[in-house]
Amino acid sequence: MRDRRGRGHRGPRLLPGPLSPGGVPAQLTRSQHFDDLVLDVVADLETRWKTELHGVEFGVEEAPWLPEDWRPRAVPLSTLVRGNARSPTRIVVFRLTVQQRAHGPAQLERLVRDVLVARVAELLGRDSDEIDPDP
Repeated sequence: MRDRRGRGHRGPRLLPGPLSPGGVPAQLTRSQHFDDLVLDVVADLETRWKTELHGVEFGVEEAPWLPEDWRPRAVPLSTLVRGNARSPTRIVVFRLTVQQRAHGPAQLERLVRDVLVARVAELLGRDSDEIDPDP
């Protein structure tokens, strides 16, 4: 994938492109893969807790905004913003902080699930094991 002799980048990492065959699959970026993980977990939780999660918005942000004088030991992995008359309740997962804590794809999937389950449990005032009984 080197740019030899100034001819531009070439190779399979650049596919698909305008001259690619139609059967070449697109490769997801890390952020697209993370978004898909979050969507899968949210779909599972909404299936189990349809009534309770009606109107709750889920989102992904790159990183939390932290004030300059912020001093706690850990950066948050997610946040719960309770709704009011003008805005809905939102649960936001911070992609970069979650990805930095996970070591490998299996741990990333588990951590995304754990983070979302913890926030839904906080929102509903229930135990995490009740929200997601699967280990």
